[in-house]
Amino acid sequence: MDIRILPGNIANMIAAGEVVQRPASVVKELMENAVDAGASQVTVILTDAGRTLIQVIDNGCGMTPDEAVLCFERHATSKIATAEDLNDITTFGFRGEALASVAAVAEVTLKTRRPEDEVGCKVEFAGSVHISTDEISTPAGSNFAVRNLFYNVPARRKFLKSDNVEFKHVVEEFTRVALTRPETGFSLSHNGREIFSLKPAKSLKYRIQDLLGNNVVSQVVDVSAETSVVRVNGYVGRPDQARKTLGNQFFFVNGRFFRSPYFHKAVMNAYDNLLPPGATPSYFIYLEVDPHSIDVNIHPTKTEIKFEDDSVIFQIIYACIKESIGRNSFGASIDFNREDMPELPVLSNDFSGFQPEASAPSVSYDPDYNPFDAPAGGGSRDESRGTSGNFGIDTSGDFRGYSAQYVDKREDYGKLFEDKMVARPAPLVIDRKYIVSTGNGGIVVTSIRRARERVLYDRFLAALRGGEHVSQSALFPVQVNVGVDNRLIFDENAEMLSSLGFDISPFGNDTIVVNGMPEGFQVDQSSVESAMADVLIILSEGGTGLQEMMESSMAEKFARMAAAGCKDIETSAEAAALIDSLYSSSNPEFTPGGRRTMRLLTSDDIEKMI
Repeated sequence: MDIRILPGNIANMIAAGEVVQRPASVVKELMENAVDAGASQVTVILTDAGRTLIQVIDNGCGMTPDEAVLCFERHATSKIATAEDLNDITTFGFRGEALASVAAVAEVTLKTRRPEDEVGCKVEFAGSVHISTDEISTPAGSNFAVRNLFYNVPARRKFLKSDNVEFKHVVEEFTRVALTRPETGFSLSHNGREIFSLKPAKSLKYRIQDLLGNNVVSQVVDVSAETSVVRVNGYVGRPDQARKTLGNQFFFVNGRFFRSPYFHKAVMNAYDNLLPPGATPSYFIYLEVDPHSIDVNIHPTKTEIKFEDDSVIFQIIYACIKESIGRNSFGASIDFNREDMPELPVLSNDFSGFQPEASAPSVSYDPDYNPFDAPAGGGSRDESRGTSGNFGIDTSGDFRGYSAQYVDKREDYGKLFEDKMVARPAPLVIDRKYIVSTGNGGIVVTSIRRARERVLYDRFLAALRGGEHVSQSALFPVQVNVGVDNRLIFDENAEMLSSLGFDISPFGNDTIVVNGMPEGFQVDQSSVESAMADVLIILSEGGTGLQEMMESSMAEKFARMAAAGCKDIETSAEAAALIDSLYSSSNPEFTPGGRRTMRLLTSDDIEKMI
C-alpha cells in the first residue's frame, strides 16, 4: 500500500464536491462574499441557468492584485486569524474554501479594484491553475465571471437537472441572501431577462414584498421577543391563509440563513388546531444570539447550526408566535370610522312619549274550520263559517268526489314501462361519503372518494400514455401567484399538465393563469388556488425510474388530489353515474393504492349485524 499526498488541484476538486454541488452553490458563495465585502449593490447574471456563465458584480471593498491571486488558494481568508476567532463569527464566509473550490471545477475570471486605487487587475484561473494576472481599468469592487461549470468533471455536469430546475435553486439561494440584507440592492437576470431588481428597502417587510409579492406580505403579522438568551423578530403567516405548499419558511440567526426541523416544530406547535389539514404557514424568523453560543461550522454548506440553548430557544419561539397569534385578530374587523358619515339623531329616554297611539288590527277567524270536511251530499255550511273561515270562497262542492274522478282518469299512469323493463332501485347517498346500492344477494356499500380515485386514476393514466383528456374551461381565468421559483416548476411540466387537462399559461415572472381544469375539478377561485398548491407539491416530489412506473405514480397522485377536491355527490343520478364509471374500470374493487372501494353485505351479514 502506497500512501501519497494528493496534488493540490485534486484536493480542491474533492473539496468542491462538498461546496459546489450545482450552479446555485456558486451563486450563494459569491453573493455572500459580496455582502461580506460591504457592497451596497450586488448584480447576478446567468446564462443557461449557470452552466455557461455565472457573473456576480459588487461595489464592495475590492482587492489588491496580490490578494486577488491569493483568494483562490485553499483556506485563504480575511475573517479568521486565531482559533479564538472561530467562536466570534458574524460574517457569511470564513473558511476560505469557496473560491478555491469554484476555480477547481470552472474557468474563473476576476476583475477587481479598491476605491483608493487608480488601476485594477484581472486574474484568470482554470482547473485550480493560475493562468494570468493583468492590470486593467475596472470599477471599484469585484466582478467574478464563472464559465463552463464542471467542464473538467463531466460526470458532475451530466447529473445537473434541466435549466428550469437549476434556475429554481438559484432563485432560492438569491432569495435567502436578499432577505438577510434588506438595506442592500440586488438584481438577478437570466438569459438576458431581468427577474429581480431590488432596490435598498426601507424595512424587512418591503423586502419581502419585493421578493415574494404583496399577497405574501399582506398575510403576515409581526413577532418579537427579547430575552437574555435570544432576541426574536420577524413575521409569521395568518393561520387562515396557510397553504399546503412548503415554501416561504425561513430561519435566520445573526443574519445567516439556516435550516432547523427542530425549530420548525416549535412554529407548528404554536399553530396547533388553527391550520387546515396538511397546511404550513409562512414565516420569516430572525434570531440574534451571542456568537459564542452557536457553532456555524458543522456543515460544509453552513446551512445547519448548533445552538447551545436550543431547548430554551424552542420555547421562546413557541411562546412569542403563540402570543402574536392571540394578539392579532384574524376575523373580519368592524370599521368604526365615522369620518364623513351623516350624523344620526340621538334619541332621548322618553322617546316613547312621541310614539303615535296605534293598536294592532284584529283578525276574525274560525279555528275549527276545515275546508276538506264538507258533507258528501254537498249541503250548505253555516253562513258565518262561510264568510269568516273561507274568505268568501264557495265550499259547497264535493271536493272528495272531484279528487276521485281526477285519479280515476289516470289509473293506468305509471304502467307505461312495466311490460318492457324493470327499473333498478336508485342508489342511496349516505352522509355524502357512501353510496348504497343493490347487488347480487345483498347490498353494496361504496366509498365515494375511493371510487372517484379509481375512476380518475384510469383516466389520468390513459391521458399520460397518449389518450384523450377532457378539460372544462373556467368561466373567468384565474390568476394564481406562485412565486418565481415555483413558476419554473410549472414551466418544466407544462406538457404533462396539458396532457392531463390543465390549461395553464404563464403570466409575468411569478404568476400563472388557469384557463381550464380536468373534468371533475371545481373551477372557482379558491378551489383552483388550492388545486394549484396540490399540483405544485406533486410536481416538486418528482420521481425517477422506469417511464411506466413514473406515469403510474403521477396518475395516482393526481387522482388522489382530484378525488379530494371534487364537489359532493348529493343526488341518486350522480351516484348512479359514479357507480357505472367505477364498474367499467379496469379494477373497480381497489384504489391504485390497494384500498377497497366497495364492500358487499349479504343477507347473512345483515342478519349478524341485527
